[in-house]
Amino acid sequence: MARNKHPTNKKDGPTFKQKFRRKKTLQPLTKVRVNGISPVSEKGEQLPALDSKKNLGEISLPKSIHNGDRSFQPSNITFSPNERILLVGEADLSFAYSLIKHYGCCQVTATVYESELDLKVKYPHVEDNIRLIETTDQAKIRYSFDATNAKLWQTYRKSNFSRCFDKIIFNFPHVGGKSKDVNRQVRYNQELLVSFFKNAIPCLSPTHSSSIIVTLFEGEPYTLWNVRDLARHSGLEVAQSFSFEFSLFPGYKHSRTLGILRTKSGKESSGWKGEDRPARTFVFVRKGEGQIMGIKRKNDQNKNEEEDLF
Repeated sequence: MARNKHPTNKKDGPTFKQKFRRKKTLQPLTKVRVNGISPVSEKGEQLPALDSKKNLGEISLPKSIHNGDRSFQPSNITFSPNERILLVGEADLSFAYSLIKHYGCCQVTATVYESELDLKVKYPHVEDNIRLIETTDQAKIRYSFDATNAKLWQTYRKSNFSRCFDKIIFNFPHVGGKSKDVNRQVRYNQELLVSFFKNAIPCLSPTHSSSIIVTLFEGEPYTLWNVRDLARHSGLEVAQSFSFEFSLFPGYKHSRTLGILRTKSGKESSGWKGEDRPARTFVFVRKGEGQIMGIKRKNDQNKNEEEDLF
């Protein structure tokens, strides 16, 4: 409990809120730098999720998850039905499905690189996700959307597609198997991200709370992309970063850029699953807005703590 070092009146005591205000329990985070990035623990492992009932940390899991429950929220990113959200490189559309079904987001525009026909061939299970999006008021799908095509973004900005978005999200961007050479792969993916950042910034809402969100797997070769530096050179800054939790988005599964891998006999390959790998989310804002967002998050956090007392 904080005390006043120079009380003006010895009889004066702490106010009711001061007396019962909860103390914050700070979580020590070991930061290391890998190619200019500070994403993980000293051993390169995924930082564990924190118990929201006991500690205030980078992320808290919801108490429970139910279909159609719109009350639970990740502590670092909140989703509102009133927000306009653009999803880039959505693959099988399962992230859009999760936002609509479990977070009540209805103003979602999901873009995919493939045509509708190619998408259904690459991801045979995509039909249910398409059906939910198409039957949701104000939600839509844009096929054959290349995130690096500046003219395509400009065309959409002139239409109703781009009336400024509150969140522009690109989960696990990857150019696919263009080359087995690591250096070339790194360069190709860096070019993808730079083009995406430059094209996405003009589509952001002018409000300070708007953001561009990118999620990548941890470890090499992804750390070699230096996503923080790429964003900074594009006119953005990191507002926050935290471990990505697939469990916060029921129904969402990582999809390979090449689609479902199959064995020679035609059976689905039992290769690695993205949900089993540690990943990190980066929230980018326009330069100069990071401090404003930090103050807002702190004020919201303090407000929530005080409300819990009554």
